[in-house]
Amino acid sequence: MEKINNTIKIHAQIFTFLIIWAGVILVTRTYSTLDLWMAVKLIPQAISIYAIIGIIFTKWLWRWKFLQGWLIKIPDLQGTWRGELKSDWINPETGKGIDPIPMILVIRQTFSSIKCTLMTKESSSYSTTADINVASNSEDLYLTYNYTNRPKATIRDRSAIHDGASILKIINKPSKSLEGEYWTSRKTRGEMTLAFESRDLVERF
Repeated sequence: MEKINNTIKIHAQIFTFLIIWAGVILVTRTYSTLDLWMAVKLIPQAISIYAIIGIIFTKWLWRWKFLQGWLIKIPDLQGTWRGELKSDWINPETGKGIDPIPMILVIRQTFSSIKCTLMTKESSSYSTTADINVASNSEDLYLTYNYTNRPKATIRDRSAIHDGASILKIINKPSKSLEGEYWTSRKTRGEMTLAFESRDLVERF
């Protein structure tokens, strides 16, 4: 989806550059000479500063809450989310389903990319593609991703490596949470519910 409000972006870029250019002119005291050509010659310096600010923006500033919504359209999801998944998998030995499985979802996000790692007691899943999308005919946002699941080596006799996909609705009120469903190449499916836990990026279940 569009990560930034393009209408505001154009005006903000022009305004920011003019402010930087004016700042360079003030710092170098070019204004005191009333020399337009000297001011024009300072444009490359202004461009360099503008580029640095652009890097800082895409690295850190886009996460600022006061920019969310009106300028930045994608929510900042980075951090650790904790919840559970409910699978429709039936144990062939007992003919019964299984209890909800506790899980952790770790989201690593930059302005231009997002990666998801889901961990349970028995396996880990790593996203191969991921994005944030807006639902058609609504303003609801969804985190969608494809993944490869790698169960621990000791249980692969009953749980093979497989691929899957997830779609999770992004909920901000009354608290940050993710809710949705998943499907796998093993022809199983289920539901997931997660609540935001912290900004820390845990590395194990």
